This record gives sequence, C-alpha cells and structure tokens, in this order.
Amino acid sequence: MSATETTSGISFALSNEQRALRELARDFADREIRPVAAEYDERSQHPGDVIAKAHEVGLMNPHIPEEYGGPGLSAFEQILIGEELAWGCSGIATSIVANILGSLPVLLAGSDEQKREWLSQLLEEPLLCSFALTEPGAGSDVSAIQTTAARRDGDYVLNGSKMFITNAGQAAWFVVFASTDRGAGHRGLSAFVVPAESEGIVVEEHLDKLGQRATDTSALAFHEVRVPAANRLGQEGEGFKIAMRTLDLTRPGTAAGAVGVARAAFEHAVGYSKGRIQFGQP
Repeated sequence: MSATETTSGISFALSNEQRALRELARDFADREIRPVAAEYDERSQHPGDVIAKAHEVGLMNPHIPEEYGGPGLSAFEQILIGEELAWGCSGIATSIVANILGSLPVLLAGSDEQKREWLSQLLEEPLLCSFALTEPGAGSDVSAIQTTAARRDGDYVLNGSKMFITNAGQAAWFVVFASTDRGAGHRGLSAFVVPAESEGIVVEEHLDKLGQRATDTSALAFHEVRVPAANRLGQEGEGFKIAMRTLDLTRPGTAAGAVGVARAAFEHAVGYSKGRIQFGQP
C-alpha cells in the first residue's frame, strides 16, 4: 500500500495504478462472475472457463515476482483483487486466488531452479495448484499429520491422505506436507512439490458443501507415490515453518474476501429494501 506524505499528514489513498487494478477486478467480477455465479453454485461445478478468462486478463498469480515472469504485485494489491472477485462470488474467487496459497511455499522455500520450474507453469497456462496440508484427523493441529514421506532409493515415497483440499481435482501439482520423522512431531514435517499425474495419487471424493460450492474441494489419497528428492522444498523438518509462513501471508486475503461478500450482501439488502413497498411507501 502506498502511504505518501501530504501537507496534512500521511495519505492512505490508493495510487492511480491501484485504483485501475481494483476497477479491472470489479469489472471482471461484474461481467464474468456474477452472471454465472448462481449456476456454478447450484451445480457445485468447477468454474474452469471463468478461471481461464481471469488468467487471460492478468488477475491470477499476482504474487509471482517479476524476476520469474509474474506481475510482482504487493500483498495489499493482491487483497484489492481478492475482495472484488469475492464481491462477484466467493466460491469462484476462491478457485482463482487459491493459486496464491498453493504456490507460496515454492516462492518462500524453493530454490531458484524450483521457482522457475513450477511458477512458470502457472503463468504460461491457466493451471492450478493446491496446498495439501489438512488431513481427516489433522486440521489446526498440524503436528498430528499422519501422511509420511520415507526415503527410498534416493527418492521419497508418500503414503497418507488429505482432506478439504481446494482445487484438488483440477490441480496440475500439489505442495504436500508429510512427516519425514514421525518421532519429531511438527519438527519432523517436510514439504514436497508433487505433480498431480504421479502414479498412486487418487482424488477420492468431491465434497458437496453447503457454501463455497463453486470451488472444487476434495479429498486426496497417496499410495506409494514416488517423489524425486529434488522436489523437496527447503530442508527436511522445515515443513511446519513453511506452512505457517504461508498461512500467515494468505490469511489477510481470506479476510478481504469476507469483506467482498459483506459488501455484496449489503448492496443487495439496500437494493431490495429500496424497492420494497410497505404501508404505501418504500
């Protein structure tokens, strides 16, 4: 966010570029999201065509730095986009912005080579990636993760399951958090980039939710999934730190999405009340 000195103090007004970015996102939400939101929500359908359009106009992957081919927008500018997209539809917005959550571990902990390999894919095509942390028995208690990554012939072999994974059925790759040392608790967690086409990955269940129905949320299973050691992010045992840093950076975006939903609800309520006649008057 640009805070500039003025004669009356510090101004927190948006810059011209930030206003233009907000208008781009709002116009996209109004033209491309709102007209189809109810249909996608009712069907609990993945909004692939809307995602492709968002990618085309530059509203996806705003966090990727310029040195890796992305727009390199600030966290505040990413929030501007997320709020407006959620104003259109929270579920569709989540499908679009979840790439930030899915790829931030690569940006935070990946080598330069890993960043160029995995982040570039998201810029070239409207591909999705997923953040695979939560399990059936491990949500907030990350130390309870049961998925394991065992060394075998120079690679890692993953076994376990994940739950409530956004875009899991559509992702090109996952960042999977697994235990490489079961006796070390959260200090034994490590993070891996795992291509979705890897043998042994099963998308087990598309969850039929009460809300956010335009977002694909699914369960995953890993059965003897072989992952090259080169796909590990950071060192063994750094997975907890990577996950927490990722969540810290993405939680403000979740709050911004809630603001977008609240704005839409408020505008709808005001519009309805103005058109409603009671006792002979609006």
